[in-house]
Amino acid sequence: MKYLLLNLLLFIPFLSHANNPGTLVGKLTDKEYNNEPLPFANVIIKGTTKGTTTDMDGLYSINNLEPGNYIIVFSFVGYETQEVEAQIMAGKVTEISLPMSASAASLDEIIITTTTKRESEVALLLEQKKAIEMKQTIGAQELSRKGVSDVATAVTKTTGVSKQEGSNNIYVRGLGDRYNSTSINGLPITSNDPENKNISLDLFSTDIVEFISIDKVYSSKISGDFAGGNVDITSINYKGKGMFEFSLGSRIGTNAIGENNNFKLQDGPSKFGFSSYDVPNNPLGSYSFGNSLVPVKEVPVGSSFGLKAGKSFDIAKESNLNLFATVSFDNGFEYREGINQSVSAQGAKLKSFNQQRFSYNTNTTGMFNANYRINSNHNIAYNFLMVNSSNQIRDSYQGFIRDLAEEDNGLIQRATYVQNTLLVNQLLGNHKISDKIDFDWGASHNKVEGNMPDRTQNTLKFKESSGGYIFAQNTITDNHRYYQNLVEDEYAANLELSYKLNNNEDGEAKGKITLGYNGRFKNRDFEAIQFNFRVTGSQLNTVVDPDNLDTFFNQTNYGNGLFGIESFAGLSPQTYQGEQIINAGFASLEYKLSNKLSSVVGLRFEQVEQTVSWRTQLDASGSKNRFERNEFLPSIVLKYELNEKQNLRLGASKTYTLPQFKERALFIYEEVTEVKIGNPDLYPSQNYNLDLKWEMFPKNSEVFSFTAFGKYILDPINEITLASSTNDISFINTGDTGYVYGAEFEIRKDIFNFNEDDSNKLSAGLNASYIQTHQELNSEKVRKETNYNTNLTDDTSGFTGASDLLINADLSYIKELKNNANIMATVAYSYFSDRLYALGVETKGNLIDKGVGSLDFVLKTKINKNLSIDFTAKNILNPAYSRIQENALQDITVSSYKRGAFLTLGINYKL
Repeated sequence: MKYLLLNLLLFIPFLSHANNPGTLVGKLTDKEYNNEPLPFANVIIKGTTKGTTTDMDGLYSINNLEPGNYIIVFSFVGYETQEVEAQIMAGKVTEISLPMSASAASLDEIIITTTTKRESEVALLLEQKKAIEMKQTIGAQELSRKGVSDVATAVTKTTGVSKQEGSNNIYVRGLGDRYNSTSINGLPITSNDPENKNISLDLFSTDIVEFISIDKVYSSKISGDFAGGNVDITSINYKGKGMFEFSLGSRIGTNAIGENNNFKLQDGPSKFGFSSYDVPNNPLGSYSFGNSLVPVKEVPVGSSFGLKAGKSFDIAKESNLNLFATVSFDNGFEYREGINQSVSAQGAKLKSFNQQRFSYNTNTTGMFNANYRINSNHNIAYNFLMVNSSNQIRDSYQGFIRDLAEEDNGLIQRATYVQNTLLVNQLLGNHKISDKIDFDWGASHNKVEGNMPDRTQNTLKFKESSGGYIFAQNTITDNHRYYQNLVEDEYAANLELSYKLNNNEDGEAKGKITLGYNGRFKNRDFEAIQFNFRVTGSQLNTVVDPDNLDTFFNQTNYGNGLFGIESFAGLSPQTYQGEQIINAGFASLEYKLSNKLSSVVGLRFEQVEQTVSWRTQLDASGSKNRFERNEFLPSIVLKYELNEKQNLRLGASKTYTLPQFKERALFIYEEVTEVKIGNPDLYPSQNYNLDLKWEMFPKNSEVFSFTAFGKYILDPINEITLASSTNDISFINTGDTGYVYGAEFEIRKDIFNFNEDDSNKLSAGLNASYIQTHQELNSEKVRKETNYNTNLTDDTSGFTGASDLLINADLSYIKELKNNANIMATVAYSYFSDRLYALGVETKGNLIDKGVGSLDFVLKTKINKNLSIDFTAKNILNPAYSRIQENALQDITVSSYKRGAFLTLGINYKL
């Protein structure tokens, strides 16, 4: 009632004016869930266009009603529509409050209840409007409308976020993997890839997502290893009477179908993405490799299926248990063809190929959630997540190899299979100790295993006089089989105690003090071993079939001495181990300084220890590197409410950026046209961040916002191309300072609303980011601080991975039909401009990824309350993805290909 009294007080000044219009106010509650407030219910004046929706507290208010008798219509999806007569009197406030309950005819249609509506676009916009912190969210409703199937694609639909083609790297405001962080339900998640700090977000199906938050402004609750953004995935917490859902789908890629008669992958991996094979017995004393080198023909048509189930159980008067489980599997085929080469500073070819890539991907996801509400003050939840992904690639490189096949007659075949398995266990609790004290906690254990078993590579060249291919061999690594394994365990804990400060005259708290602790304890074990085949001199002229190399590489030929098998340090693998311990304490004060001005001031202290040890081909005796840091990280966020629809926000903070294990381990990872090598002398950067944002919410479903931001970075880290014949790339603190500044704009607008209840409307969204990056480059600093004697080509540059311009736009039409049917169509476009891939050295130009635009179409139709059919067409424009190397005379294209369009048809049946 205090909220209703507040609304009444707001209108007292008008009561003395007898001829003024009247006002209707009230509160709707959810009878199905202990009369909790029911947000986002519709309140319509029947026969008019006047109406509103309830807020997070279930409150509504309709102003400026002419005196008279009205019928008020209250409705909510899956609940019984109620009509109530009301008499509005001049200059007076009329109150209608009532509980909403599910009708008997629609009980089986209830999928979402009041506490899970945070997945809706309207709910998330309202939360964004009311919060003091600056963040962006994208919920399940918007993801479905845009046909988004994985989290990586989802975050690129938000302002200032892009994804690097050909990798899993996400860039936030032009800052890449090392500047960002990832969490699930507020707890950190570990990486599945030794190359990256963050886990590949495309591993996560949107089937497990309620909404995703992207924090681009730092607060003391977030890990201090932050500069670009933190992506937090909130998993589904189902509440309802019960549901079961089954889906099937099929997917094709236009390029892959075009190669239907010639689509071939390597032998060995399971088509479901679960494979178990390891280094064979006695690999140096016999040819005992199990997988064939003969490629296997495939029909490149992908498929998917999924199951979802959920149910709520009432335990006692205030207690209930909510259960939700989902399991899904999908796969897809892709083919691409194009240029892939490396060149010298003068533009001379080192390797120059026409590359063909055949790939097959799988993703298996299983999740189980149990949420036990003890009473209105105490809640405990358990989350389990398993993700298994696989990526199978067969590459064929035909063309020029310096000193080996200089008549464009070279052929390199590489077959790569990667399997990543992630297990997440989380336990979380929320407790209201008293009216003023809240205590929240969480603990998690993440384990990831990444395997690259039996990567094969063979190098050949075509010999005209023999009319066929023969082996090419500059070094024994030209023909090899490679095994890699990564296991990482991480334990994390969050503790947070908050105390509400004195209430104001309306009974609301003026603010709160929060004290907390975060702990992260991570261990990584990585090992790799490569078996190199030395073809004997007399056999280098033997003609072989590239698609049937088993005729040469077999036990008989090995026993006859036609080739030998060698490895670094015998059967001892190359290894590195990483240990990272972070203990953090934080405090924040949230306070409403006036009716319009609110603030959050925070301070975080982090004690960081990171140790990396290794034994590799670059350091056979082994070594280790360790650093310790104490970081004090202040932050402040101010929010000024210009009026009930507009906010002005300011954020400022200090953070840091840690180097990752792989970047500091003295380990070489070889691709066909480039080699990456670690730098043990790499150390953290320091970041200073500033944001200013204006936002306006014309309606519950609309937003306009503009943000200006800047970042000042000390000792920035970059990937640079080293001066080497093998095109080596490493990670270096390349200068003393750098900065990023830019602006973001977002608009979501209902263009046409054909019905007053939003059941037939056309809406649009647009977000754009303009970013400028600059850093000073210092070759002397690099030579002084590292073992790399190199000369950077330029004295200044932008940041690697940063695009000047990012654009996302969408246009959606939604129409509700009879018998619970509907149709929803969306056209979505995204674009990123040119961005720097790697810095050049020794007069060699920078590597630049050229800008690309992509267009998607999504059509979703609900036939009835049980059956729906979806169709998506992605990458319709089929643009070329190109990378160039800057050159004084003329830029040189070093990589270029097209992915083709992807068409998906799915059917969903719901009980």
